[in-house]
Amino acid sequence: MRSMWKVSAAGAAVLALAAGSAAAAAASTASTPGIERACSAPAGPDYAQCLVLVRTGLATRKGVTPDVTPAGYGPSSLQAAYNLTLAAAAAGTGQTVALVDAYDDPDAESDLAVYRAQYGLPPCTTANGCFAKVNEEGEASPLPAAAGTTGWATEESLDLDVVSAICPNCHILLVEANSPYLDDLGTAVDSAVSLGARFVSNSYAAPEASGDSAYNAYYDHPGVAVTAAAGDSGYGVEYPAASPYVTAVGGTELTADASAARGWAEQVWGDGASGTDGDGTGSGCSAYEAKPSWQTDTGCAGRTVADVAADADPDTGAAIYDSYDQSGWLEVGGTSEAAPIIAATYALAGAPGAGDNPAEYPYEHTGELYDVATGSNGTCSPSYLCNGGPGYNGPAGNGTPDGTGAFSAADNTVTVASPGTQTAMQGTKITSVAIAATDSDPGQTLSYTASGLPRGLSISPAGVITGTPAGLQYATVKVTATDSTGASGSATFVWRVESKGAIRSGRSSGGCIADRSGRIVIARCARSQRWLLTPESNGTVTVSLARATGTCVSVLDLRTASGTKVVARNCVVDRSQEWTVAGEGHLIGKHSGKCLTDPGSGGTGTQLEIAACKDTAAEHWKLP
Repeated sequence: MRSMWKVSAAGAAVLALAAGSAAAAAASTASTPGIERACSAPAGPDYAQCLVLVRTGLATRKGVTPDVTPAGYGPSSLQAAYNLTLAAAAAGTGQTVALVDAYDDPDAESDLAVYRAQYGLPPCTTANGCFAKVNEEGEASPLPAAAGTTGWATEESLDLDVVSAICPNCHILLVEANSPYLDDLGTAVDSAVSLGARFVSNSYAAPEASGDSAYNAYYDHPGVAVTAAAGDSGYGVEYPAASPYVTAVGGTELTADASAARGWAEQVWGDGASGTDGDGTGSGCSAYEAKPSWQTDTGCAGRTVADVAADADPDTGAAIYDSYDQSGWLEVGGTSEAAPIIAATYALAGAPGAGDNPAEYPYEHTGELYDVATGSNGTCSPSYLCNGGPGYNGPAGNGTPDGTGAFSAADNTVTVASPGTQTAMQGTKITSVAIAATDSDPGQTLSYTASGLPRGLSISPAGVITGTPAGLQYATVKVTATDSTGASGSATFVWRVESKGAIRSGRSSGGCIADRSGRIVIARCARSQRWLLTPESNGTVTVSLARATGTCVSVLDLRTASGTKVVARNCVVDRSQEWTVAGEGHLIGKHSGKCLTDPGSGGTGTQLEIAACKDTAAEHWKLP
């Protein structure tokens, strides 16, 4: 770690410092009038600062105000700006977004209720299971000391309300660290993941330093989208946004613009934008963190910040509600706003791939992001690290959300191996068949389904086919393997279900079909007269001797006239050996349309022939 000193578990020393300098905290403002930083500067090395910026001078109101629209963007505006309206209505159910902050906001749940009621969002409460608040160890109690005048309660309100705005159907987990010490905050991240969150937002930052890599393990969670705010102090890199294990989120100035095809305009948030928006978003080239493989910009040898961006300018900020240490309705910004916007967008896109670093996704789907081509947050070289421009740039990364496409898992490739043609016996339990498949993401777990399986067989989610087939069947089976990203692959193969046994005469239960020196006749039933019925792709069956499967029941010389004799010939699967099974055990010659018939009285030695089907006992056969 960069520093060996730390406050107590409850962060009491930092709270005492904050309480002793409450006036300084309240007066601590951004570099221009009308904007105030809610949180004071970090207490020392290894401490982070929350990044929420509050617009001052607005009318103050408390509670739900049905006749007054709060200042700042509400859910409908933010969803529309980022093409998320449809996704917000349909997606997010079952997903949990975790928010990591310091200290306890005692009014977090009640303030969230006011926000959601104001905008007609469904309730999100402890009682209905949508909301949960835990300490940094993931326990419901004891919670950290109350935030007091530290400003962190305002940050918590921002995080809760923005996630609600973007993903109204998501569950929200608020994890409150004991203090802004990076170890405490990192422990809270670990707890969020251990409790099942696949999306974790971090709206705080500390100045980048050489020892930051010691904290990277807290943010290294494959299969979890971890977002981190890029900072609010203009050009320069902060931590944990510099970590290669997070999606670093820069900030923009977002304004409605009817002349734009999108209906909105965005530029890099910085002093050069409107002149009243503070220092602007962080960005730049890390001096300590290695460049991840998925970043390809050439002007920075290390990790470049940011990856993506969203609204952060407090002059074009979000409406939130905080009655604990503020006066109710506020308009706020900072990259504290942008980080939860992106975390919630990941949640709308669905669960990341199990072994993925989701920070890579926006680099694989750049066409599903809005370019941020103008604006600046400082002076730099090369210039793209602090200036907007087409394609990738430091302040906005690859751009801002245009729907959820850029935040979903890359299209994995699933390959299913065919087990080849399968043969089973009617009424006999099969030896299980395990389907093999591979995923381009080895961390994925595949789930299997099948269509066309023979009756009596089924496939488990793990891809094992078992069961006892019922009835003659020629089945074309399609097995599909699907991973958690929705990627799938299939294989198709044939499954024949045969039957074996005596073919008994409909005239005499003691008479069976038999081969006598190449003649197919009626004989007394014996074990040597067992036949194998094999289904074919055209819906017919072949009938061959079970003891010598190369010998098939055939019509002499492919003749079609009634009275043509039936003989035993080498199996070649031609029309003379193809039979259709019909009701009452009829065997109808495929080439002639006539029935296999016993022309005698059921006595032994009578050679069978084909004749026009008359539905008599002479053409009824009891098949195995």
